[in-house]
Amino acid sequence: MQARYPPKAMDATPEITRFAPSPTGFLHLGHARAALFAWRRARATAGRFLLRIEDIDTTRCRPEYEAAIFEDLRWLGLDWDGTERRQSAHFAEYRAVLDGLAARGLVYPCFCTRADIAREVAAAGAAPQGPDGPLYPGICRDLPQAEAARRIAGGEAYALRLHMQRACEAVPGPLMAHEEAEGWHECRPEVFGDVVLGRKDVPASYHLCVTHDDALQGITLVTRGEDLKPATALHRLIQALMGWPAPRYAHHALMRDATGRRLAKRDGAESLRALREKGFSAEQVLALVEAG
Repeated sequence: MQARYPPKAMDATPEITRFAPSPTGFLHLGHARAALFAWRRARATAGRFLLRIEDIDTTRCRPEYEAAIFEDLRWLGLDWDGTERRQSAHFAEYRAVLDGLAARGLVYPCFCTRADIAREVAAAGAAPQGPDGPLYPGICRDLPQAEAARRIAGGEAYALRLHMQRACEAVPGPLMAHEEAEGWHECRPEVFGDVVLGRKDVPASYHLCVTHDDALQGITLVTRGEDLKPATALHRLIQALMGWPAPRYAHHALMRDATGRRLAKRDGAESLRALREKGFSAEQVLALVEAG
């Protein structure tokens, strides 16, 4: 397929980039910007642009939304290389990573509900804040293994949390990441606390899946919205723990509405499909992406 929107010329080593939407709704202008940004970097360097379907949330993902992703990208003229990777087909791979971390004592089962955590935070009067909100207070961190095994065998719901202190201690020296236009900087993953890497009903979290797949697919440049920039520190930690290569990162500005609020599915951002039905051409939509 010939892309309708020419890449900007630049001299660089061939890049492998990816666009990784979740099929939980129709794509909007923000997705178009993310896809265009990654596609351009790959095409401008004679590299590869990969499509990944992040459908680990099987309760919210829908086949019709996945089909619409393919339709919208083709309409925009953004072609991808090879066969798309669908994360829901690879749960066993993510579970194997979690099992390996557990064998090293780097993850532990947590049986706390959101209410349990909220009560603990309230009782403490305050809690350290991380990029995703209050840090987990460690209620289950030192739970005896025998008790944890008994509760799992009894069918209790649980999450698998990264033991952040042990994980950081397992990585020697400073943890560094390369952000385009900024250069190298030191990462501080401890600000996330004991993050969830998997659950009983969802084998792996976004953080685990994305780092696993970036390594597996040989992604050299991770392009994504600036709202995900803080996650780089956590992703670099997981990469270091697993011995996975470190890609470079380039975070782009988000698309926002007239009030300055970022476009999001949950807020009813107008979809590319709706714009198409209104008579917008692909060129007009891409011009909106450029202008926004």
